[in-house]
Amino acid sequence: MMPIIPGKPRYLLCAALIVLAACSSSNSDRTVLQNKGSDTLVNVAQAWAENYSRVKPDVAVVVSGGGSGTGIAALINGKVDIANASREMKSEEHESMKKNGLKAAVQHTVARDAIVVFVHKNNPAAQLSIQQLACVYGEGGQCSTWTDLGIEVPGCAKQEIIRISRQSNSGTYVFFREALLGKTGDFKLGSRDMQGSKDVVDLVTHTPCAIGFSGMGYGNEKLKSVCVAANDGEACVTPTAETAASGAYPLARGLYMYTIGEAKGAAKDYLDWILSPAGQAIVAQSGFVPVN
Repeated sequence: MMPIIPGKPRYLLCAALIVLAACSSSNSDRTVLQNKGSDTLVNVAQAWAENYSRVKPDVAVVVSGGGSGTGIAALINGKVDIANASREMKSEEHESMKKNGLKAAVQHTVARDAIVVFVHKNNPAAQLSIQQLACVYGEGGQCSTWTDLGIEVPGCAKQEIIRISRQSNSGTYVFFREALLGKTGDFKLGSRDMQGSKDVVDLVTHTPCAIGFSGMGYGNEKLKSVCVAANDGEACVTPTAETAASGAYPLARGLYMYTIGEAKGAAKDYLDWILSPAGQAIVAQSGFVPVN
């Protein structure tokens, strides 16, 4: 049976339907796994949950987003079985688990991804370096117009760069910021901070002056992805499944699920299935890169 991949705008509705199914089940022995976190992962996580309900009808996986930080916080507070994250857990988050008397979190790499830099389809920008992106997004960066980058964008009034970003609880936000500015750098004020990746790509699609970033699974033909160079003057690398898997793309990353200690029981069975050929086929069909 071919996996069912839900349309991206449907994930909240689908999550609600799975919650309803779990609550209305007449089988009192049904196991419910709570899975929360990364908005980058939420669509593929929903697809996993839908398909797994056919493999194990006695297990319901309830998926919700909210960002990597939100999912990890829920794990620390014992509210979920599995936290989804598009970044690695921070040292202070591991410390919080210790303070709460919990076993150390275990990281499970379930997919690979690339943060793609998107611009409007009419933007002539073909490539940008990490340093140029830092000049656009970073605190103290002097690049406020497209002409500062040697680019003139049709239909862009005054050539002002409209920076589209994510909220600070997003793992994509944290990874992108650290890739550009290191662990101590910060973004400048004035960006338009979106709640989810879908919101980022929608705004860039309809805004000629805009630049934004999200996971590669959210790209579409209405956007233009930019080739990224690790350093000024070096050859740029296009974000593809191959360059994300090899790490050649400067903004390649892993996508993770975290459990409290080693996964056991229904959670272990579910993670094993996600890493199986059936689960990894859903990764590929959702626009990300299988780990194997």
